[in-house]
Amino acid sequence: MKLIPLALCSAARAAWRDSFPLGGREVARWFPGHMAKGLKKMQSSLKLVDCIIEVHDARIPLSGRNPLFQEALGIKPHLLILNKMDLADLKEQQKIIQHLEGEGLKNVIFTNCVKDENIKQVIPKVTELVGSSYRYHRGENVEFCIMVIGVPNVGKSSLINSLRRQHLRKGKATRVGGEPGITRAVMSRIQVCERPLMFLLDTPGVLAPRIESVETGLKLALCGTVLDHLVGEETLADYLLYTLNRHQLFGYVQHYGLGEACDDVASVLKRVAVRLGKTRKVKVLTGTGDVNIIQPNYPAAAQDFLRAFRSGLLGPVMLDRDILQSLPQADPCLALRPRDV
Repeated sequence: MKLIPLALCSAARAAWRDSFPLGGREVARWFPGHMAKGLKKMQSSLKLVDCIIEVHDARIPLSGRNPLFQEALGIKPHLLILNKMDLADLKEQQKIIQHLEGEGLKNVIFTNCVKDENIKQVIPKVTELVGSSYRYHRGENVEFCIMVIGVPNVGKSSLINSLRRQHLRKGKATRVGGEPGITRAVMSRIQVCERPLMFLLDTPGVLAPRIESVETGLKLALCGTVLDHLVGEETLADYLLYTLNRHQLFGYVQHYGLGEACDDVASVLKRVAVRLGKTRKVKVLTGTGDVNIIQPNYPAAAQDFLRAFRSGLLGPVMLDRDILQSLPQADPCLALRPRDV
């Protein structure tokens, strides 16, 4: 993506919002409560499993993961896959890794399952983890069975399909979609590798029953873990605009040809709607009768704004930058270790 001239974005003189109004938003109603059923099904399948692969979105590496996973599935070897690395700003990757290691997550791989980036690291790492752990009553089984877990729409099914492409030269085994809830149930085993013989269990996305904060809920929603209309497309577009401006990421200015950045979501969506030709007729009652007027279609513009962000058209973004900025600097010794980039 080309650099945005400073004059275009007016960054030097703009006064961006220091905070986003979170009051009055009930985050609990955004997230369906039926997911406890999915977690119970996963627990009942644990005796068949040698290792857990947890997939999460690389744009929110430090927030939004379901803490119940660790409690319910904690005795098994655990690999964290931070997927969609192509959409994330990973300039502070070492700080992310160091923080996760401090939380006990010592096995982390960043991936892009669409382009199979770093996918070849997954099977060797799983093999190493299973080989160095006690397999209990599965010790005599020659094949490995791995459970893939995570919140909705982070790429669990994409990971399985990517592994099959890499190791079996086969196509899709699981349905993939850009909306949460495509995988509805714990499925039968899917083979992903011949040597070693390895099967994966795909599972439905399960969110935490209590989201830690409204802002965490907004980050999860921006990444598509819930349907947009449950939060509100314009609310999400406003939080996205607030985040981009605060981080001085003005790719949206160039993408939509806006001329300059702006912190007022109504103004931005109006210009986006006009630019894209997204308008609608509205009937207005006047003193002489009903009159049809044409207005910008704000919800349609908000949907396009969110779609552009999620597909990477606005540039890579780190939604957890606020958390990263509060952490100590990464240990420079970490940079000397062999890591996936």
